[in-house]
Amino acid sequence: MLSILIPTYNYAILALVKNVHQQCLEAQIPFEIICLDDQSDNDYQIENLNISTLPNCIYNVNQTNVGRTRTRQRLAEQAKYDWLLFLDADVIPVTSAFIQHYIDAIQLNTVIFGGYQYEKESTDATKILRFRYGKEREEKYASERNKNPYTYVFSGNMLVPKSIFLNFNYQANEKNYGMDIYFGYQLYQQQISVLHLDNPILHLGLETNEVYFQKALQGVESRKKYLLHEKGVDQMNPLVQAYAKLKKLGLTKLVAVGFKIVAPFLKKNILSTNPKLVYFDIYRLGYLCSLE
Repeated sequence: MLSILIPTYNYAILALVKNVHQQCLEAQIPFEIICLDDQSDNDYQIENLNISTLPNCIYNVNQTNVGRTRTRQRLAEQAKYDWLLFLDADVIPVTSAFIQHYIDAIQLNTVIFGGYQYEKESTDATKILRFRYGKEREEKYASERNKNPYTYVFSGNMLVPKSIFLNFNYQANEKNYGMDIYFGYQLYQQQISVLHLDNPILHLGLETNEVYFQKALQGVESRKKYLLHEKGVDQMNPLVQAYAKLKKLGLTKLVAVGFKIVAPFLKKNILSTNPKLVYFDIYRLGYLCSLE
C-alpha cells in the first residue's frame, strides 16, 4: 500500500519515523518506511541507526553524497509499494491523523500535496529569511493552493504514485537545488492531476539567512538551465512569469545592468534581521536576467 520515503542529511529523524510508524500501525495498512542518509556526519548516522530496530523500517546510507534529488530517486527505486509518501527529514506531522488523511484522499493517477506549516513566530533572527518566506509564500490553505495547483509542488510532503514519480522525476546524476519546480512542470506538461489537502507538516529545520539565500540563487540557476524556455512554464511559476514579461518587452538586458548597481543594497536588506520579501523577489529576478 504505502512506502514512506525520507531522504536525510545531518538531521536526527528518529522522532519523525516513530511518529509516522505509529500512525501507520493505527491505520492498519501494509507499509514500509525507508530512510536514505546522504552521508551525514557520524553522530547523526549513529543516532539514526535505531530506525532499523522498528518493524517495517529501513535505514541505509549512500556510499557518497549524491544530493537530495538523486537520493529521492534511489528511494523510489527501492520502494515496494505503489504509493510513495515523501517527507523531508526536518518535519513532523501536525496531526495524529496525518497518514489516515492521505489514505482517505487517494485517487487514481493523482499526485497529492499536504502542505507546509511553520511556527507562529520566529525566535531566531539568523533564520528569519527562511521563516518569513515559508510563512508568507508556502503556508497556504488547500483552497488557495488548488487554484494554481502546479505552483505549489513541494516534495517534502507529497503522496505520489510510484509510476508517475519514476517517469517524471529529474534523473541525471547532478546536484541541483530547486528541482521541485522541474517536477511540477512535468506534471503540468503531462496534465497529471494534482490535489492539495490541508494535511500539513511542521517545517522545523530552517536554514540560516545566508545559506537559504545561496540556495535560492541556486534555484534560480536551475530554472534557467532546465525550464526558462520551456513552453507554458511561465503559467506556473511567478519568477519565470515576471522574466517572460521583461523578455517580451526587451528589458532583460537593461534590468541586468540595473541589478549590478542595486544588488548590494538589496542583499543587505535580504540578509538583515528584517528582510523584505519584495527585495528578495527583485534580487532573484535581477539575478535571472543577469544569467542571460
